[in-house]
Amino acid sequence: MARPRILVVGAGFAGVACVRRLERRLTGREAVISLLSPFSYQLYLPLLPQVASGVLTPQSVALSLRRSARHRTRIIPGGAIGVDTAAKVCVVRTITGETLIEPYDHLVLAPGSVTRTFDIPGLAEHARGMKTLAEATYIRDHVIAQLDLADASQDEAERAARLQFVVVGGGYAGTETAACLQLLTSNAVKRYPRLDPQLIKWHLVDIAPTLMPELGPKLGAAALEILRKRGIQVSLGVSVAAVDDENVTLTDGRVLPCRTLIWTAGVAASPLIGTLGAETLRGRLVVGADFAVPELPGVYALGDAAAVPDLAKGEEGAICPPTAQHAMRQGKVAADNVVAALRGEPARPYEHKDLGLVVDLGGLDGVSKPLGIELHGMPAQAVARGYHWAALRTGVAKTRVMTNWLLNAVAGDDFVRTGFLASKSGTLKDFEYTDVYLTPEQIKEHAEALRTTKG
Repeated sequence: MARPRILVVGAGFAGVACVRRLERRLTGREAVISLLSPFSYQLYLPLLPQVASGVLTPQSVALSLRRSARHRTRIIPGGAIGVDTAAKVCVVRTITGETLIEPYDHLVLAPGSVTRTFDIPGLAEHARGMKTLAEATYIRDHVIAQLDLADASQDEAERAARLQFVVVGGGYAGTETAACLQLLTSNAVKRYPRLDPQLIKWHLVDIAPTLMPELGPKLGAAALEILRKRGIQVSLGVSVAAVDDENVTLTDGRVLPCRTLIWTAGVAASPLIGTLGAETLRGRLVVGADFAVPELPGVYALGDAAAVPDLAKGEEGAICPPTAQHAMRQGKVAADNVVAALRGEPARPYEHKDLGLVVDLGGLDGVSKPLGIELHGMPAQAVARGYHWAALRTGVAKTRVMTNWLLNAVAGDDFVRTGFLASKSGTLKDFEYTDVYLTPEQIKEHAEALRTTKG
């Protein structure tokens, strides 16, 4: 008798936690486990701003999927571009550009999210994101390149434009990105005696009336004060109206001469969710508290791509926020429910009370709210780094991150560029392949054609 096939889509916090739990609870005779991901690592996303600022190396936050002693999962190097739930196959685009089908008996969807964009003139062509390891690595190169080019330029207007940076998004990602990169440029400019430090200007822009509202008014105000003391110009209730090669135009009418726009204005569920034809809530797949997708037997969804009911809040209609804290715990419960389905046991609902939020603003600054306790400054930063360090999945990753932190604190940075992606613009469209997903009709055509070819 053929073993049941479990296919997990996505190697983020949710997907990896699910696979690790499945490996622990199932024997090789009970099921075949496959993981679909373009990369054989789990990205520790909350530390990306520190990669962009050079505090951490890229390898430090890329946790290998092959280090586990229990590793027996088949890793498929590619991405899901469609799902035919009737035929129980996933259409896969491999990293070589080939298209193939992957059959399943139980499908766990944890494809994560992509950067949320809007129909703003010039945004896709000129904005840079902070959602992937490649983007963070590229942004570091790009920011240092602006210092190099400004230092060499004889044109005062060009010099001023290259030294003006705009970050859009007043959430955790945007705030941490602006804070960490501002520290990078303020430290780096000391190595550029021809540059006036006063010319370096950082802008943080967000349409919301407050900074990081999830932290509450007190900590949001504390974060705002820290940023403004560093010289970062924070504009709330404002967004971007248009972008071109040389300027960023804001909705309040200001035109900022600028060659760097970093877009971190929220996330949207992976476009893969739209290929299922199932009910969604604000773009996220509607699921039960056990992660099962209604009307789609054997299909589960979790993490950023799913609207998982937040039972701990006790409020009707409440759904879990797209945080790593929830995703890791959801992955374990989802795995337990898949195992329960295989063994004919009842599923259990997911319930977890949020343990708090941490924000590392670089240097000795941070704002944190662990277990409801409000902290700011160095104590908050210590809590933030302690939380992230403890959450890293492997001992190797913990060692690398701690070594990087200590080395950076003692020796600082050399502010060198790697030349990564030097021949491309490094904009959103270069890193997030949101145009590769199939329509329901295309999925059926591809699946049928591939089945015929295979047969």
